[in-house]
Amino acid sequence: MKREMMAYCGTNCEECAWREQVNCKGCKANQGKMFWGECDKAKCCIANKFEHCGECAKMPCEILSALFADPEHGDQGSRLNNLKKWAENNR
Repeated sequence: MKREMMAYCGTNCEECAWREQVNCKGCKANQGKMFWGECDKAKCCIANKFEHCGECAKMPCEILSALFADPEHGDQGSRLNNLKKWAENNR
């Protein structure tokens, strides 16, 4: 996975079906201003100077937990696993 396509929330943006359709460069390149609106996860990481949510001591916070549990956007834990792996690799 390309590091620049690792979203703050643990999403692998290379796998996003919308990326090419809307010419999205990812939340990091877009500074949290996505094609669908502003991303609260990205804004939080930017404000706290985190590369991703996995660097946060509160992970998974209420914001992430709501995203992961969302019936439409939940992912059976793959983003949470990504964040844990990325956090381990950054220590």
